[in-house]
Amino acid sequence: MTAVPIPSSRPSAEQLATLREAVARVAAARGPVLPFGVGPLDHLLAGGGLDGAGLHEIAAASASWSDDAAATLFAAGIAARFAAAPGVSALWALTRFDLYAPGLEQAGLSPEHILYAQGRSDRDLLAMCEDALRDGSLACVIAEVKAADQTATRRLQLAASEGNTPMLLYRRYRRYGQCPLADPSLAMTRWRIGTLSSGRLTAPGVGRGRWNVELVRQRGGPPFSLELEACDDQGRLALPAAAADRAVAAGGAAKFAA
Repeated sequence: MTAVPIPSSRPSAEQLATLREAVARVAAARGPVLPFGVGPLDHLLAGGGLDGAGLHEIAAASASWSDDAAATLFAAGIAARFAAAPGVSALWALTRFDLYAPGLEQAGLSPEHILYAQGRSDRDLLAMCEDALRDGSLACVIAEVKAADQTATRRLQLAASEGNTPMLLYRRYRRYGQCPLADPSLAMTRWRIGTLSSGRLTAPGVGRGRWNVELVRQRGGPPFSLELEACDDQGRLALPAAAADRAVAAGGAAKFAA
């Protein structure tokens, strides 16, 4: 009776090397990943940062002016870091121009790195963004809309992938009390940003702003929320001073969503 060899369930070293190369090729084809530079935040993101060829959605935690400003500056900080290289610009598209340029500059997005576009409706705006994404010459595209259905987000994700350009979709409130992120979407990540009280200073004055940064959904990873200090003039977030030296294993200021 001849013994029949039982195939091993473990892949060989050559198979593992081939698999790693295939994964690296797919990751390279998706575009660069932009880390936040904040250890606990990058650790909790599935790809270690934001996919540079994907759609990412942002909303304010409430319809208040303060949360709206925080969400706007969060988007500006991300765009600033995507557009940090000389000679590249981000496109900011909206239907009603209510941006405060000095505020964007304080979050790292200076006038020489930003172009503005205004559309008559959300539909026109989204079509404009698709063209801009596919062109591939921009560092980032940001759009402010009140309505974008699942089909629209699918088109934006495909355009971002084809043009190897990141898309930030800022969903504005349509109705008070109804979170814009309740609508279905094919975005890679969905963020909700709210304001918190700033930290106390040893001298009289107002400390650096603090935000509750909540990742409502991400592909390939869990949701979470973190208390972070607002963007500086380079678009960078930071851990609150009291938690900056805390070990990641201790949890820091992280709160996992249910």
